[in-house]
Amino acid sequence: MNNTALVSSFVLTLLSSIGLVFFIKASVKNRTKNLKLIADREADSLLQQLKEYFSYRAYRIVSANAAENQLIFEGVVRPSLFLAFFLTLLAAIGCLCFGLALSMLVPEYGQYYLWLVLASPLAGIFYWQKSKRPEQVSLKLEGILTEDSGVKSLISVTAHRDELTALQTAMNLKLYQ
Repeated sequence: MNNTALVSSFVLTLLSSIGLVFFIKASVKNRTKNLKLIADREADSLLQQLKEYFSYRAYRIVSANAAENQLIFEGVVRPSLFLAFFLTLLAAIGCLCFGLALSMLVPEYGQYYLWLVLASPLAGIFYWQKSKRPEQVSLKLEGILTEDSGVKSLISVTAHRDELTALQTAMNLKLYQ
């Protein structure tokens, strides 16, 4: 191979490695959203069901404001073992590619660059330590809607987007437009 092809391969591998680092960093990013949801239940029964639902999901009430009809729950998010292994595998492949590109560019020290693969478990450790953090769910009763079909409650929920999806499915809540 000529020198131009080696340098361009190295630059592309370096850019891919930088992208991998940002991908690993994004795996622990906070993904909190705020949604307004409608329930086909009265406010008192809805709040009781929400308390039971979140206590079942290992959240506890840290703040209750009756004047504003607001509840704040807190729980610890468990890291995903699959994602930790997946990020470690991706980091191992990325380190191997980077080491191969370096060994082709500087062949005198080629065998030493392949040892970069040993740094790949750092990605899993980084994910495991950063993703295990307390998360809060904030519920606020916005109002009660009366329609021909009955009473509906409007709540505003601020939580992680996966928690919002699970809540909508479990409690049969609809998005308010």
